[in-house]
Amino acid sequence: MSSPLPLAIPAEFLAHVRFAEPLARHTSWHVGGPADAFYMPKSADELSRFLAALPAEVPCHFLGLGSNLLVRDGGVRGVVISLHLGLDRLERQSATRVHADAGVPCARVARQCIRWSLGPAEFFAGIPGTVGGALAMNAGAWGGETWPHVAEVDVVDRSGTRRTRAATEYHWGYRHLEVPAPGEWFLAARFEFVPAPGATTEAMKQLLVRRRDTQPIGEWSCGSTFTNPAGQHAARLIESAGLKGRRIGGAIVSEKHANFLVNEGAATADDIERLIELVQAEVERRHGVRLVPEVRIVGERA
Repeated sequence: MSSPLPLAIPAEFLAHVRFAEPLARHTSWHVGGPADAFYMPKSADELSRFLAALPAEVPCHFLGLGSNLLVRDGGVRGVVISLHLGLDRLERQSATRVHADAGVPCARVARQCIRWSLGPAEFFAGIPGTVGGALAMNAGAWGGETWPHVAEVDVVDRSGTRRTRAATEYHWGYRHLEVPAPGEWFLAARFEFVPAPGATTEAMKQLLVRRRDTQPIGEWSCGSTFTNPAGQHAARLIESAGLKGRRIGGAIVSEKHANFLVNEGAATADDIERLIELVQAEVERRHGVRLVPEVRIVGERA
């Protein structure tokens, strides 16, 4: 683990910056070392000014709900920027168009679109992150995906420059996104839906009940750990490799759903990362398939 970076945070932003912030507080696995600095902008304008004022050599990392993220025990050098509290605007802009800031939880999009009789948006309720994270990985659930509904996005780069890009500038696939310009982060999206006058919360509730019955909801996990290989299911491959219940330290392969790796309360990030590697190796040995993690791994080992 390297030493924390000496960060020259401009004075006007210090009220919104915490130093040596434990990232275990901000991830759904509840593990991870500290960020050198943790910044929560109140608006996109403030964020743009912050990025423009921050020395170019300071690394930046963006965080939503931390539901698809494994932070290593040594922590993260530079600044971690959380959009969850400051970029939270969700509004209907026309009969079928919805604006959602990057920090808006996906479940909130699902609930509000049902109130507005717009769809199909109920699949967003199955995504345990924010709009920004859903855009970055084309997240999906229950057969729905994020990018088929995107009309345009607002982005910001490391210099603080903001721009709007059409959805046609991006190429997407299953849990994958190719961007037109590396080094840009999502600030917001405009989604295009269709009228769904019969949409009710009942269908969404039934999907959530099915999710609760088949997944370890309420336990500390990142959701699905691996993407599904073409024509196959990661959970079935893991289960048939005899890995349900396999543990390293405080991390265990869920008995309820094999594609969920759970922190039982005392796991370290290293326990989880080694369990990911064990599952990959064993499934590849047994089935000849190399599982690809859905989760993003950042930071330094302790």
